[in-house]
Order: sequence, then structure tokens, then C-alpha cells
Amino acid sequence: MKVSEIKFFSEKTRKFYKLVKTSTWPTVKVSGIFMHRVKDVDPKTDSILKVKALGKIEGIGLDTCTGLGYTSILSAREKNVKKIVTIEEDDNLIRIAKLNPCSKELFTNPKIELVIGDTYEQIRRFPDEYFNFIIHDPPRISIAGELYSLEFYKQLFRVLKKGGKLFHYIGEPGKRQRKNYSKGILQRLRLAGLKRIERVDYAKGVVCLK
Repeated sequence: MKVSEIKFFSEKTRKFYKLVKTSTWPTVKVSGIFMHRVKDVDPKTDSILKVKALGKIEGIGLDTCTGLGYTSILSAREKNVKKIVTIEEDDNLIRIAKLNPCSKELFTNPKIELVIGDTYEQIRRFPDEYFNFIIHDPPRISIAGELYSLEFYKQLFRVLKKGGKLFHYIGEPGKRQRKNYSKGILQRLRLAGLKRIERVDYAKGVVCLK
């Protein structure tokens, strides 16, 4: 099946899904919203920059929102990474990923463990200090506000090993409305216990340390 032919409406979510071809890896458009950055960078580069922001990675990692699985795939390719746990609650995205050739490693790489479920709930099943690093790339705050909450950030802090790093993609929330949501996000990360929060402009996010 061609990329241009992968599109459908889900009665369950009441959303329209479309796999969109780009100069490199495809992205998904969900009810008009692109899953990856498509302005100035392509989806492949966007994913590479998110992983790069963490620096050297090793051990066990968590990718909180699978999507098409690109950040999980790139992380799993690092030789010192033993396992990547990635969580996705929207089975429509998993359906698309299975049809997307660039997502193949999500299902074939033995280092990747795909969990189907709500990240907000699933994260509670992991023991304290289980992950060496975390990539948190949630949908925009207006869609998944719970994944930007203090309670969720406390869970990220809990499951992250001491000395571990968290990359949180933030983007530019509230820019069109002239509201600064980033300030509240950074404040909640600090309240959760995360330290040395540094902006990584090229990846449109921040890196935090436990």
C-alpha cells in the first residue's frame, strides 16, 4: 500500500488519520494536526534531534508516546541501549505504523517493547528508578493536558534512575494565543524534583536531570 493511500476516519476517536509523505520519513496528520515538525525540518530529522538532545544514552529507556515509533527505533539502534519501552493508547496509530515501512523496526527490533495503553496509567506499573532515560513527546497540551500535569511529572521522576535524563518536547504552546504555557511546564518539572532543566532549541524541548 502506498503512503498516499493510508488514510481513514475512526468512529472510536472521531478523528481523521492520514499518513503524509515527506522528503524523508512520513508523518501522520490527525484531524489536521501533524505528529512531527514539518516546518524547517523533516520528521526523520525531528526524531533524530529529540534523541540527540539526551546525549549519550544507555541501559533501559522509556518513550512515553509511541506514535510511529521513530524515537524508539532510533534509540534502540544505539549499541549501549538494552531496551526501549514505548507506550501508545491510540490503536489507530499502531495500525498506521504497521503499514508504514519506516516503522518496521518498531515491530521487529527485539530491544523494543511496545505497550498498548494509556501512558498516564501505565507508567504506574514500573518500579522506582527503572529507566536510565526518558523521551517524553506528548500530544499538544490542549489534547493531552494530563501528560503535562505535576502528578505525571512526579511519576516520570519516580521511574527515572538517579543521574538519569529526561527529554521533554514542548514546542511553542500558546504562541498563537499569546500565552506562555512553557513557564508553567518548567515550574511543574522543578516541583516534581527534576534539576538542571536546560532548553534545547534545536529539538524544541528541554532536558532535565534527576
